[in-house]
Amino acid sequence: MKGILLVNLGSPDSPNPKDVKKYLGEFLMDERVIDVPKWARTLLVKGIILNTRPKISAKAYQKIWWEEGSPLIVLSERLKDKVQKQLDLPVALAMRYGSMTIKNGLQQLADKKVTEVLIIPLYPQFAMATTETITVLAASLQTEFFPQMTLETLPPFYNSPEYIKVLSESIRGHLKGKNYEHLLFSYHGVPERHIRKSDVTKSHCKMDKSCCSTSSEAHAYCYKHQCVEVTRLVGDYLKLETDSFSTSFQSRLGFDPWLRPYTDRTIERLGKAGTENMAIVTPAFVSDCLETLEEIAMEGEEIFHEAGGKDFMAVPCLNDDPNWVALLVKWIKAWSEKTTISV
Repeated sequence: MKGILLVNLGSPDSPNPKDVKKYLGEFLMDERVIDVPKWARTLLVKGIILNTRPKISAKAYQKIWWEEGSPLIVLSERLKDKVQKQLDLPVALAMRYGSMTIKNGLQQLADKKVTEVLIIPLYPQFAMATTETITVLAASLQTEFFPQMTLETLPPFYNSPEYIKVLSESIRGHLKGKNYEHLLFSYHGVPERHIRKSDVTKSHCKMDKSCCSTSSEAHAYCYKHQCVEVTRLVGDYLKLETDSFSTSFQSRLGFDPWLRPYTDRTIERLGKAGTENMAIVTPAFVSDCLETLEEIAMEGEEIFHEAGGKDFMAVPCLNDDPNWVALLVKWIKAWSEKTTISV
């Protein structure tokens, strides 16, 4: 019996500081999110961050919270329901962090006698703090609690022509009739050291302007390359002029160097340079969440206006777009019928 487990990042149970603190504690104590020795991570997270950040983050969550709950959870559930309607296989939804645990998701499938599971991390690109932490935890849970199950993971699909088409057509549809001078592709940032740690060659990733475009086996695990490649492929698909779009990275934390250029500074620079109309898309996410709805759509627009810009548009994520649903269903059916995955 085959089954599907969709996995997204997660969300606090509510936007109040207590629930946000609990969620942030679990998230930030993950060794693949803050990859320093446990004693240092504990000191940083529990001694500093959790004493200040929860109240700030709670206010941000309150700005974007829906009546139905967390937008990320609601949108992920809508996606799951639409995928399920087109399949005979059981489909479950889990989050890496928060109360909708991966263990619970696997248990839902086990209760339906599922023995072969396709895990679909809802991230187009590979990263230590996203895809890797999901697969590592799932494997640990399988060993301890679900020995009867075999697990397979959908590989990163950032360069799948079908995915690029779905993403590009979604962007085109949202921008149809809109007058914009620049399209910014903003991806969630990670520390530069994550890129070097993920380099299987131990020598390719130099964080310069050429390594991401120089062919290497390192690219299979290089988050920065995969982000840059999405921008390039969508630009080619939409036939965008070279100087009309660019890539940036958002949501940096702490004082270590993170991937550059930074989104907030890029938005400010565009405004000060005379760009009056801009749009921004966030292809590291397939579901709208705090980072897209508050950090980009609200804070980003405020930065742009303060820098002299006029019209600012945040393009929604794929969410439960019918074409995105259809593509997921196609990949799942291919796995179910051939027991191999091709994206």
